Amino acid sequence: MEIEEKLSRPTKEEQRMAKESYLALSATLESLHTANPEIEIEETEEKIKIPLKALKLLATILKATSQGKPISIVPIATEMTTQAASELLGCSRPHLISLLETGEIPFIKVGKHRRIKYEDVAQYKAQMYSKQRKRIIEMMKMDEDLGLYDS
Repeated sequence: MEIEEKLSRPTKEEQRMAKESYLALSATLESLHTANPEIEIEETEEKIKIPLKALKLLATILKATSQGKPISIVPIATEMTTQAASELLGCSRPHLISLLETGEIPFIKVGKHRRIKYEDVAQYKAQMYSKQRKRIIEMMKMDEDLGLYDS
């Protein structure tokens, strides 16, 4: 998988527009009862049917954009290069390769190149996030026990 454009944070103006759009779209989504709603492009007055799942994904994208987060969309079944996977995890490529070689993340070899399934990278990232949260909670409890932190 190649990343077509470098991920970058949205500008303040993009964040503001995304927040307004997210609020309007999420309110509309709550009242929708059809699987393929129709939207209208104001400038062209063109009406387009869009799957409800796609609109919900758009709402998720708008919410993240409004919070200043960069966005990347990757099809779930995609196999990734080590470079793309390391960028998704926010680690160096050599560190990712050590994770692959130690069996932390499954991979296959295509010729001499390693390929990793997106869902395996996402699962590893979620596990790491969960472990980090548990460790932070444990540290906070220890601080409380020692009287270093008042809740």
